Amino acid sequence: MKRSLMVLTAMAAMASGSAFAQADLAKAKNCMACHAVANKLVGPAYKDVAAKYAGQKGAEDKLVQKVMKGGAGVWGPVPMPANPQVNEEEARSLVKWVLSQK
Repeated sequence: MKRSLMVLTAMAAMASGSAFAQADLAKAKNCMACHAVANKLVGPAYKDVAAKYAGQKGAEDKLVQKVMKGGAGVWGPVPMPANPQVNEEEARSLVKWVLSQK
């Protein structure tokens, strides 16, 4: 029982640390200049992106490309610019984090 509790605590800490790491990456890559987790800024809130793409096959790959190359028309008239400072691995990590928002 004691060992199980220690394992669960360690897993929760790792998951929590990962979430903080992704938020830090989003800040470092300037994503938070236009997006917030819970509220619309220039772009949609991450929780709204997660809700829109929940359960959609291929959503992660599609959004990775949007992060890197930009896009327009999905969330209104303001386009999302390309983000050449974000490589594919970083984009995938960010997208997984965004899609995990509730």
